[in-house]
Amino acid sequence: MGKVVIAGCGFTGLATARLFVEKGWGVVGVTHSLESAVALRGEAFRVVACDITDRAALAACGELRGADAVIHCASSGRGGVEQYRAVYLGGVRALAEVLAPRTLVFTSSTSVYAQTDGAWVSEESAAEPDRETGRVLRETEDLVLAESGVVARLAGIYGPGRSVLLRKFFAGEAVIEGDGAKWINQVHRDDIASALVHLVTTCARGVFNVSDDEPLAQSAVYSWLAGRFARPLPPSGPINTERKRGWTNKRVSNAKLRAVGWQARYPSFFAAVENDPALLAAVMGPRTA
Repeated sequence: MGKVVIAGCGFTGLATARLFVEKGWGVVGVTHSLESAVALRGEAFRVVACDITDRAALAACGELRGADAVIHCASSGRGGVEQYRAVYLGGVRALAEVLAPRTLVFTSSTSVYAQTDGAWVSEESAAEPDRETGRVLRETEDLVLAESGVVARLAGIYGPGRSVLLRKFFAGEAVIEGDGAKWINQVHRDDIASALVHLVTTCARGVFNVSDDEPLAQSAVYSWLAGRFARPLPPSGPINTERKRGWTNKRVSNAKLRAVGWQARYPSFFAAVENDPALLAAVMGPRTA
């Protein structure tokens, strides 16, 4: 077992840190604020507050030295291009240069695939985002790959207490856009954590899509939820082209990740709804238990 630094202990990073602890690794979590570090004081691993874009601060933090692996899970906080450039590109570069781990992992996004024709995309497909934020992610990916690191392109993240689809559906805010044929690619937070641990512990290198096994058409998702919970089907409406990921339409393949031995606990969003009580409890309350 080795030592891993988790740079960003939010929704995904915290679950990943906990799983590494379960596997017997030494773990140090990094938060941006002291308040966040204090809030995690009860965890079974060390948590420090440090600005990962500040090389001097990183070098002065003795707890971070000697890491075998560093995973960048920090968030831009819904910021714009400059925040992306600082947190992602600047943060990854600082972590690589100051900590010099054997394995550097960057959690990127499947939003770098700009395809709009509904085709399957793999790690070999063109990744040419049309938004500047996506281009920053690609620049950061190239930096990590130049360090012989790992790029984990995450599909839409959901999990306990977090699901845009469920929140909108139960709040009556969901809309079936256009003909409802747009493909939705998602992955459960716990499956992201297991994928990141698997990629580090198997000494993987390169780009991996981290998505569940079954992309779903938007209309199919809402039709299933309406039937499952005996609620009205959401109305149809115009296509929203202003969403964070833009109007892309593709099916993300996780075949490469499965080929190196990873398997999703929740192979589809439907499986998670049926088998993760915490996912529904956050939206509907204890009556769904």
